[in-house]
Amino acid sequence: MQITTIGLDADDTLWHNGRFFELTQARFTALLADHAEGADLADRLLAAERRNLGHYGFGVKGFVLSMIETALEVTDGRVPGAVIAEIMAAGREMLEHPVELLPGVRDTVQRLASDYRLVLITKGDLLDQERKLAQSGLGDLFHAVEIVSRKSPAVYARVFARHGAGAEAALMAGNAMASDVVAPILAGAWGVHVPHGPEWAIEAAEPPLENARFRRLGRLDELPALLGWIDGA
Repeated sequence: MQITTIGLDADDTLWHNGRFFELTQARFTALLADHAEGADLADRLLAAERRNLGHYGFGVKGFVLSMIETALEVTDGRVPGAVIAEIMAAGREMLEHPVELLPGVRDTVQRLASDYRLVLITKGDLLDQERKLAQSGLGDLFHAVEIVSRKSPAVYARVFARHGAGAEAALMAGNAMASDVVAPILAGAWGVHVPHGPEWAIEAAEPPLENARFRRLGRLDELPALLGWIDGA
């Protein structure tokens, strides 16, 4: 079946995002250096993020709350107010950081928009994702924007049915193996992995190497050629 709908992830697929989390986590580690070793603090923060995803969802706000929870944990509730203030300030800086598109993204999205129905499918805080999309200048190129709490096969099935001819005629591309590749493939779509930066442990998954609808690209601007091959085949 010919591809008619393209789903694209946002953070670390269209624009830089993960590196701001890494910089903030380094700042967090320095703030609590007297209370926990870096590796142990990172493990505790990751555990807090896993616990809190169901409550706070993905994004900066949940990350900040998980940092505060971790700071309370490693200091037995005695974390100084100044440290909490620094964590909150770091979170505000993340929410205000200018959007920087990844190489080749603008031309690629413009090219895809002329031939396919484009849908932005992203997780995270609603206001922050809307801000980043507006600053990116790409908003008008998308047929629809879906900001979801999680990217499951059922969610992809609904999104691709709503904005196209269903999952079998759709392709999803993104940097997160679990959310952007495995989940859409399980829904019946193509899943294209476009890695960028270190993999977040919560999004880690085994690549479905034996699935005919799995592909990995070095950059997003290689996607039009892949689509040409799929449609030709």
